[in-house]
Amino acid sequence: MLQPKPRSLSIPAPDAVAQTPLFGVIDSVLVEDPAPFVFDGAIVRSHAEGTWTWLSRDIAADLLDPLRALPADDARAAFEAGIPALLARARAALALGTPGSDAERRIRVQVGGAEALQRLPLLLNALKCSPFLDKARAFGRAVNGIQDDAALATALQSMPRHDAAVAALLMMAAIGEVVAPGRLVCGATRIAGGAAETDIIRAGFAPLVDALLAHAQNAIPPMLQPGAFGDMDLVCRAVERFHRLSRAIGTYLELPRGGRWSPVVAALTKTVSDRLAPQLRGVVADINQSLRRPREAVDPLQLLTALNGLYLLATVRDCRDSLALNEIVDEAWGRSGQVLDVHLERTLDALRAAPTDPEVAARLEAGIKMAEIRFGAAYAAVLDEARAGVGRRIAASS
Repeated sequence: MLQPKPRSLSIPAPDAVAQTPLFGVIDSVLVEDPAPFVFDGAIVRSHAEGTWTWLSRDIAADLLDPLRALPADDARAAFEAGIPALLARARAALALGTPGSDAERRIRVQVGGAEALQRLPLLLNALKCSPFLDKARAFGRAVNGIQDDAALATALQSMPRHDAAVAALLMMAAIGEVVAPGRLVCGATRIAGGAAETDIIRAGFAPLVDALLAHAQNAIPPMLQPGAFGDMDLVCRAVERFHRLSRAIGTYLELPRGGRWSPVVAALTKTVSDRLAPQLRGVVADINQSLRRPREAVDPLQLLTALNGLYLLATVRDCRDSLALNEIVDEAWGRSGQVLDVHLERTLDALRAAPTDPEVAARLEAGIKMAEIRFGAAYAAVLDEARAGVGRRIAASS
């Protein structure tokens, strides 16, 4: 199946990397803007950038400025070594910034507003816990290799739960590495002795559910890419990730309607569904636009749009259990199959009538790729054989 190529990732120069806010030491707990729901273990990237501005200008310019010229790895190592001194200065400054004072107003402006200031202690705590974040990520990767559910539950019990603030950060870092988060939730219910929200909270696994929701929310920004040249592969991976995280909660937990997490799940589901619905509604029209005019030149942009739309439709169909799009998906899936079947038959007829026409050949090639997405590889192979048969007849007649 032809998939849109992911955009290449440019590698910044070492000095540019070294100037990245906080040198990547808390990247495992950062989430992208916008982030309407606040979770204890998740730090919004804009808040980290604001904190970097405050630290580098007001708190520790003498410590941080020399790091800018270092290669990335050296800068990070030096920054990590200086974290205790940095935190001591930052906390001393915060202690002087009493509410309403000039010092408090200056800090608020530097970090990016009242919300960023309110979340600043969490970010400083993340810096303090940074040596443990890498260990939490390693735990998440190790979970992927544990096949036995009892062993997984035992491993999950090793995660610290007595300190809610630290547990939130560690769970956030770990979940980012977990491929099948539902297994962790299942293990948590076994330890808690029940799947009710109160059971999970009483057992100290509220940070686990918060981390799942934070990562689900963080899967939404990649879906916001506009236009035909957006990275559809990235969008579909984000939809699949959202599905796995959402189903981990919906499948294994019993959430009351007015509880702590149910409204968040509902709001995130609505946000994702509202974002995807317009694109899914346009899939059939895009197929028509790209394949219906055999006498005109092929429009590569229309073909790419149709391929992207079908790719997204197939992904959403696989993830429909965690989205509110059943009616739209069913209609788009059924109509796309009918429309594509008609266009493929007409294009094959056009190829038989004009086997050397490059526009017809290009349109059929695109139609076969769409058929592989919509109907599967076996159907596309049948079309390939039909196309090859036309070529063999032309060769025989010549």
